[in-house]
Amino acid sequence: MFTKKAILAVLMTAALAGCETQTEGQQRATTGALLGGAGGALVGQAIGGNTKSTVIGAASGALLGAVVGSATTPQRRGDQLCRYQDRYGRIYTAPCDDRYYNGNY
Repeated sequence: MFTKKAILAVLMTAALAGCETQTEGQQRATTGALLGGAGGALVGQAIGGNTKSTVIGAASGALLGAVVGSATTPQRRGDQLCRYQDRYGRIYTAPCDDRYYNGNY
């Protein structure tokens, strides 16, 4: 019975995670939380064999999955802003140039 409920919860969450109003980073974090929560619940149940272990595993897995999903979102060029200084000493921000992305700054 528990397995059916877990599968249903995973499918419902996956359906909600497909919302188009989310940014790529939010989608990756949501998917990571979903997969991490499911995996954590399975590991918690396998290790502890009780509800408390399952809930702790699911929460830990969801948190770790969300963090990893968000952290692994690639940054698109032009999204980052860098600070520059002109020859008169004025500081301004502008999209980063290739030196930033190549590590030559």
